[in-house]
Amino acid sequence: MSELLVMRGIVKQFPGVRALDGVDLEVRAGEVHCLLGQNGAGKSTLIKILAGAHLPDEGTISLAGEEIRPAGPTDAIRLGISTIYQELDLVDGLSVAENIFLGHEKASLGFTRRGETNAAARDLLARLGHGEIRPTTEVGRLSPAGKQVVSMARALSHDARLIVMDEPSAALAHDEVANLFRIIRELTAQGVAVVYISHRLEEIREIGDRVTVLKDGRTAAVGLPARDTPTSTIVSLMTGRNVEYVFPPRPDRAEPGPEVLRVENLSVPGVFANVSFSVRAGEIVGLAGLVGSGRSEIIEAVYGARKASGRVLLDGRPVGAGTDRAVRLGMGLAPEERKAQALLLDESVARNITLAGLGRYSRFGWLDRRRELADARAQIEALDIRPGDPRRPIKTLSGGNQQKAVLARWLIDGGSSSSGAPLRLLLLDEPTRGVDVGARAELYAVIRRLADQGIGVLLVSSEVPEVLGLADRVLVIREGEVVHEAQAGELDEHRVLDLVMAAHPATQEKEDAGE
Repeated sequence: MSELLVMRGIVKQFPGVRALDGVDLEVRAGEVHCLLGQNGAGKSTLIKILAGAHLPDEGTISLAGEEIRPAGPTDAIRLGISTIYQELDLVDGLSVAENIFLGHEKASLGFTRRGETNAAARDLLARLGHGEIRPTTEVGRLSPAGKQVVSMARALSHDARLIVMDEPSAALAHDEVANLFRIIRELTAQGVAVVYISHRLEEIREIGDRVTVLKDGRTAAVGLPARDTPTSTIVSLMTGRNVEYVFPPRPDRAEPGPEVLRVENLSVPGVFANVSFSVRAGEIVGLAGLVGSGRSEIIEAVYGARKASGRVLLDGRPVGAGTDRAVRLGMGLAPEERKAQALLLDESVARNITLAGLGRYSRFGWLDRRRELADARAQIEALDIRPGDPRRPIKTLSGGNQQKAVLARWLIDGGSSSSGAPLRLLLLDEPTRGVDVGARAELYAVIRRLADQGIGVLLVSSEVPEVLGLADRVLVIREGEVVHEAQAGELDEHRVLDLVMAAHPATQEKEDAGE
């Protein structure tokens, strides 16, 4: 395979930060080239330069042997470079076809040729193996996997020679990831090059051909064979030290503390039914299941953010509907989508940390900013949030440090609300999504430390090894039901996958009957 893309000596400097310091990248036509590195290593800056969103200060870029310098996203697309970001830039209110051809509509005399647009969209979706997605469907009605297919179709509509995929599997279930890989293989078989960014190192073995590793804005390695390079080598290149997926040791004790949370017959029609379980003080309970099994919805219902029947008791007191009472009783939540659901991206790190308890800093309608900054600094130091400037906009932090800030919100003064109620239960939904391997280890240590302090933890993760490694006890969720419960040490990944992917008995009976 010939080199399609060659980036040499790329330098990019922002005020006070040298984001890229002479980075090299070589991508061949028809290959999947994995770009790895910790949050803050420079991956996002590099692909934004490739996408035309930033101009490099130094260095050269060649595409198919010709030197290029994309002056903007439109210029990059014209050259055959398409980027699919982790936060998909689709318009939910427009149809699938309208999203695919957004910005280069098929039109005459100012009017869109809808029939031609829909037909072209249908051909692109069929090429991706998703002819069941209707071009006229509103994008907001699609699943995350469906939206990703639309993004890929949009990339192909520009005759892309190179597609950059940033964390494409982050929001996908196991079977959806398999389908994503099938699509990627078909694209590369047609000569399209794919730059694939992921924090899930196990994916690199399955889909990658070669690997480039960035560290601190520099190239640590270029073009390593994806399947033959040991994981320990890749991790060492990324972090500068030997970091394994090591989870903190579980406490050496016979039983956890008293019951903190009791859930009785919790139900949301059409989502999950008659879910019952408990969490004890100092215990981490993990919910394992496929995307769509009801895991996240259970956490939302426990927190009072989703209307449900049944009972939720925190320290024996009913939580009820609405999140205010949950917070007052000592319940905290780190939601699945931290940028959309947990953070005020344009606000400072300090304001995001103190957000849940602003009442404690208010006196006669005025905020005590000095005290707010002092409390934020204490949490920044305790959780090693980097950079350590509480006034810095939180959108400039890496994913791992943003997640630490979300956790810090519930730890100020040992309280979770303006009334100072002690934190009793922490709900974590995908706590390490989009977080690199080094920051994961730090987050695991923080979560275990909180449990050791007697806080109950209810954890949801799409990564089965994470649930088994971090949790003390595991509930397996399938089609809205708890189908198995066991101590984490009594399960392995294969057993959990067998349980979550098995057909529901009623479904299996229909399949056996040929219906």
